[in-house]
Amino acid sequence: MSAVDAGVHHALSVLRGRIAAAAERAGRDPARITLIAATKTVAPERIVEVVAAGVRDLGENRVQEAVAKRPQLPADVRWHLIGHLQTNKAGRAAAIFDTVHSVDGERIAAALDARRPPELPPLEVLLEVELTGLPGHTGHRPEDLVAAVEAVAARERLRILGLMTMAAPVDDPELARPYFRRLRELRDQVEERTGRRLPALSMGMSDDFEVAVEEGATMVRVGRALFGARPPRTQRP
Repeated sequence: MSAVDAGVHHALSVLRGRIAAAAERAGRDPARITLIAATKTVAPERIVEVVAAGVRDLGENRVQEAVAKRPQLPADVRWHLIGHLQTNKAGRAAAIFDTVHSVDGERIAAALDARRPPELPPLEVLLEVELTGLPGHTGHRPEDLVAAVEAVAARERLRILGLMTMAAPVDDPELARPYFRRLRELRDQVEERTGRRLPALSMGMSDDFEVAVEEGATMVRVGRALFGARPPRTQRP
């Protein structure tokens, strides 16, 4: 095993151990939690290493990055769009992703439904929920969730899995807990009101995924804790 491979295996082992420990603290089965490697700005050759080490789910923030990377990676990985999606990119996203976590409104849902290729299975989607009140954050309001779930569930080319959220940036992961707990509670309420199962909760990133797992996350989106810090952006002259 090369030094690089050893580093990848060690980072993945540590990360899976932290996920398992958090699950066990909450009395949950770690096998029910999907690790999504957040690969924003990560070079394809590094992503290949984590796939070879056992990661099967990759999360991209931008459609164009996924388009460029897909041909360089194994065909059997699952691709998740975890970043904000603009309506004008929904057609391409509908064709290349297995799951879209950031459905933040009816226009996006309609565009994905209309553009999902007929030869592919229905596109798995999660509704993004905005719980922070911070400027620039997107997502459904909690009071609109029942109607949004029913609308998406009625679309033939979409399959609704659950809900997604991002916590406010905090220094202490414990301060993120109320956001994750609130999403779980909202999911339970919507299930009760609609009679629809929403098994997926996508929440938690490198700084707070353990708290998210303790609060019920079934998908965690982790980049820096797996790949290390991203290089700083280069300034254009």
